[in-house]
Amino acid sequence: MERYNSAKWVGIIGIIGNLFLLIIKIIVAVFTHSQAMLGDTLNSAGDIASSIMTFIGNKISSKEADEEHNFGHGKAEYIFSLLISVLMLILAFELLLSSTKSFFSVGNYTFSWYLIIVCILTIITKFSLYMYTRKIARIHNNLLVEANAKDHLNDCLLTSLNLIAAFFGMIGITYVDSIVGLLVSFWIFFVGISLFKDSYDVLMDKGVDTKTRDKIMSIVAKYPEIKKTNHFNSVPVGYLYHISLTIFVDGNLSTYESHEIANRLEKEITKLDEVYLTIIHVNPYVPNERKTKR
Repeated sequence: MERYNSAKWVGIIGIIGNLFLLIIKIIVAVFTHSQAMLGDTLNSAGDIASSIMTFIGNKISSKEADEEHNFGHGKAEYIFSLLISVLMLILAFELLLSSTKSFFSVGNYTFSWYLIIVCILTIITKFSLYMYTRKIARIHNNLLVEANAKDHLNDCLLTSLNLIAAFFGMIGITYVDSIVGLLVSFWIFFVGISLFKDSYDVLMDKGVDTKTRDKIMSIVAKYPEIKKTNHFNSVPVGYLYHISLTIFVDGNLSTYESHEIANRLEKEITKLDEVYLTIIHVNPYVPNERKTKR
């Protein structure tokens, strides 16, 4: 519940902050015809959609397991993260077209001190949101919130480029504005691809990383009764993993003794922060049997 409530407030605060920035940016972008500010405006519109998706995705993923969803609804986070990434790619493409057109044509760029004021205000707001969101993401290991944190930091960097373009515009070098618009589009595209990959990996049931696998196997190694293992499988369940493993023990052990070993091992592995559920299957160990493929 704490994880859900924290992520919920990330979404609400993000919507409020980004809505404020969107309003002031779109006014200045229309007034100055700045491609860099237009890119910032599109980015803020995407941020609002991202915050809304964070709010909805978090609400769905917080639901308990039921008869139709035995492992809960955790993957909702990744579905909405995937949608956020697609939205970012669309915005990047639109900005790329707009900035390219502006670069090769005579624009109507008009410098205004409001460009600089809005940029500075955006950087302060976004960095504050980044620090808050990153803290929540690390506490609860939430990819959806982590995606928002990265987006806030990216916004700080992109708006810094916008600020540089505004300073150049102040001295009459207006083409820098279009160049910054192009850079912003490339940056949004890169971040969108990265987020898409992270979400796609989970939705396609990518297994635990090597570090987590090594931690699990180091626990197994503490049991001298376990002669060998195979069929190590891991499936993501939201931000956690369902682990299954086959262990081989002395066939002369009683059914109770062998299953007691499996029960202890299941409990110890499930205590790991990355693990949702562990299932251990027990087989009798035959020393001369052919080595089973992992």
